Amino acid sequence: MFERILIANRGEIALRVIRACREMGIESVAVYSEADKDSMHVKLADHAYCVGTNRSADSYLKIDRIIATAEVAGVDAIHPGYGFLAENAQFNEQCRSSGFEFIGPSPTAMDKLGDKNTARSMAIAQNVPVVPGSDGLIADFDRAIDTAKEIGFPVLIKATAGGGGKGMRVAETEDVLKSQLEAARNEAIAAFGNGGVYLEKFIQQPRHIEVQVIADTHGNVCHLFERDCSVQRRHQKLVEEAPSPDLPADRREAICDAAVRMIAGADYSGAGTVEFIVDKDYNFYFIEVNARIQVEHPVSEMVAGVDLIQEQIRVAAGLPLSFRQDELTCTGHAIECRLNAEDPTKNFQPCPGKIESMFVPGGMGVRFDSHVKSGYVVPPYYDSMIGKLIVHRPTREQAIATMLRALKELQIEGITTTVGFHNWILQNEAFVNGTVDTKFVDRNYKGQTS
Repeated sequence: MFERILIANRGEIALRVIRACREMGIESVAVYSEADKDSMHVKLADHAYCVGTNRSADSYLKIDRIIATAEVAGVDAIHPGYGFLAENAQFNEQCRSSGFEFIGPSPTAMDKLGDKNTARSMAIAQNVPVVPGSDGLIADFDRAIDTAKEIGFPVLIKATAGGGGKGMRVAETEDVLKSQLEAARNEAIAAFGNGGVYLEKFIQQPRHIEVQVIADTHGNVCHLFERDCSVQRRHQKLVEEAPSPDLPADRREAICDAAVRMIAGADYSGAGTVEFIVDKDYNFYFIEVNARIQVEHPVSEMVAGVDLIQEQIRVAAGLPLSFRQDELTCTGHAIECRLNAEDPTKNFQPCPGKIESMFVPGGMGVRFDSHVKSGYVVPPYYDSMIGKLIVHRPTREQAIATMLRALKELQIEGITTTVGFHNWILQNEAFVNGTVDTKFVDRNYKGQTS
């Protein structure tokens, strides 16, 4: 087992890894920017090193500084968390070539699965359903027109690299296809340095269902059941729950089995998420693999009773998973609300600043994963998420009730947050009935809170 691990990240995920390391008897090494010098992940790690100034491009994304810090700190392995360098195959390779184990899949697996077009081909090879679409990347407009006519409008133009909704456009008709194709390519080049795009049939009002998977180097691949991530805004997930409230048992089994086939066929090790969209008839289609731990992993941990970060570390150290698929049971219902320093009434404008006072909810079934506290200054340089409120109760109805109670109990003074927005979601009839889709927020939210 490793003796010392560097966490190449910040905020709540850095704290999450630090806690897992401490329980395993492993020393933790934090890195931080000048803006994060007083952050809790810096205070709670066994060792901490500054790697640059405020902007992530000058600190958390500096591969050479991260590697140099790992050398100075004498670590065995590097955990990338999520975001920043977590899915950067070059960083992955450089960690390994410098003598540090990268806590994640191999660079080859990461590279292949990180390219959506290649991952789509891999899914087809493993008999995993994919959305009808182009056979490879779209090279010119004529081919785009032919493909769109073959699969039928509307079509979704998707960048083969990256994520977060960038390089993604919907074309309702042939007249707008060319302009949307160019817009998607330009955005993809700007965001990812790769303008490759492909077409898919646009599925109207889909559910977004993803399956948490983890694999070791001994041939074991397991799923930790599915998560419903349909409550989104502009492709960014806001509320996640496990299990999905509106997925028949046979579809649940089929989608989880498909995720395991996908990962088993990719020569993959570590934690990952296989993402699908589900139409109104419960047909499901593969869309992508996230080759890392995700923000919403706690809901899977809660229903499966597994510490995913500790399992990641075990797998990277060459140990087998501590469980088998037939030993896992999906127990109860978990919901996670991502809380951001944003003003929902002003188009979710970021609201950095000092938290004057804060009271964290507790009680049975309540978990709060966060790096902020009273007196903490939310910096303007990074993602605006300040924490994740998670509840786990025997039934979905109880989980909703507990989440509403916890949201009311959570007190954050000094900055504007999305707490009221989440109150609105949890009380909305469509959410309560489990019938939301990925456009639910875009269609219904007009700045109201509850």
